[in-house]
Amino acid sequence: MSDNHFPVPNGTLPFWRTEPHVLDNHRSSDTLPEMSEIVIIGAGYAGASVAHHIMGQVNPDSSPPSITILEARQACSGATARNGGHMKPDIYNFIASLAADYGVDTAAEVAEFEAKHVHAFKDFVEKENIDCDYIVTQAIDVQFDREHCRKLKDGFQRLVADGCATTKRGHFTDADNAEEFSGVKGAVGCFSYDSGHIWAYKFVLHLLEKLVSQGVNLQTHTPVLNITKENSPGLRNSWRVDTERGPILASTVVLATNAYTSSLVPQYQGKIVPVRGTCCRIAVPPGSKVSQLTRTYTLRWNEWDFDYLIPRGDGSIVVGGARSVFIHDRDSWYNVSDDSRVLKSAVHYFDGYMQRNFDGWEDSDAYIDRVWTGIMGYSSDGLPHIGTVPGQEGLLVLAGFTGHGMPQIFLAAEGVAKMIVDRVAFEETELPRLFKTTQIRLNNPKSNILKKTPIAGSSEANLGKL
Repeated sequence: MSDNHFPVPNGTLPFWRTEPHVLDNHRSSDTLPEMSEIVIIGAGYAGASVAHHIMGQVNPDSSPPSITILEARQACSGATARNGGHMKPDIYNFIASLAADYGVDTAAEVAEFEAKHVHAFKDFVEKENIDCDYIVTQAIDVQFDREHCRKLKDGFQRLVADGCATTKRGHFTDADNAEEFSGVKGAVGCFSYDSGHIWAYKFVLHLLEKLVSQGVNLQTHTPVLNITKENSPGLRNSWRVDTERGPILASTVVLATNAYTSSLVPQYQGKIVPVRGTCCRIAVPPGSKVSQLTRTYTLRWNEWDFDYLIPRGDGSIVVGGARSVFIHDRDSWYNVSDDSRVLKSAVHYFDGYMQRNFDGWEDSDAYIDRVWTGIMGYSSDGLPHIGTVPGQEGLLVLAGFTGHGMPQIFLAAEGVAKMIVDRVAFEETELPRLFKTTQIRLNNPKSNILKKTPIAGSSEANLGKL
């Protein structure tokens, strides 16, 4: 299968993009500027956040740098607008694996960084008065497999015993009380902790609207084809960014390109791989007597098979997953960048979903309102790549979030902005050290993406949460 991946022009329409913003197809100028101090590729959560933090860190007595944001399709039309709307940190699952591999202190950095997003995001949304339906609530990770639940509980307890403060704020509910606590049929255990849910498209477009008003040049429908180093007077580093509408020169280029990163920077081939995921919106007819959900969920049937869902204020539910019906067909989801079609098997999977799994929903008449697909950027080691591309001064990356970007990107973008504005090293940003993109990581031949899937002979799938 090809390693040359670019956004297709006709992606499926997700629920989150059914109310397009006025900037959805915006171009700040009819033609591209010939030169821009900073070019950000990608107008999603990562790209908009980096630009926001750059503008916020510039000395108010100085002129801000010229910034151009290039987007292949509409504004925020990639994974950000196709996810499950889940602001869900990891406080015990992958964190326990990181603790085993790198030590509990290093793993705790990641756990605390992710958990910090939940409430920091709330403070920011309230301060900026952003209409994006952001709600802080509780996540409930429901377990159906007793043996896997035991393994997760053991890891949870080891983290607590080893002093991981973030994990200590979580709670485990055992089999005697799990079904009553969660409201999910057949639950044999639950982990619960703070989380949130959001209409991410609205959040990103709010940032973009403010940025455009501050003079940032937003160019939608401008696919980037190539990036090359080029000497040019007047620019510190001088990168040439070729697009379908012509070239633009920049001192600094930020790759907020997630799944498509390796097509522009071949160093990331095999290190950030495009993976297709599926989400749906389940609606409830007016007058239904079911109790509206108030918490977010992960339903985990075994080590590799799980779904995730959030409640919406209108009573609907957004669900992502359906792994069990497509994971054995590797070519349908791995190294795939086509989000223009939905897997039929995944559509049928969601039929009667709430009725099957939640107590009290049997007579709800809940039905599928919309199904869509999106492309995630999976990192070979499960960790994002953040910072200067090794050996490429002035070229920075913020990508490879393995379907888990919501509780990582906003504050990571703040660190990237510090690297650009203050020219500090990654180590001075206070980002988790494991997030740094390094040549050692790029040279590592191992990959966990396919290693932990049923088709590879294992029972565990390393599939993230779109």
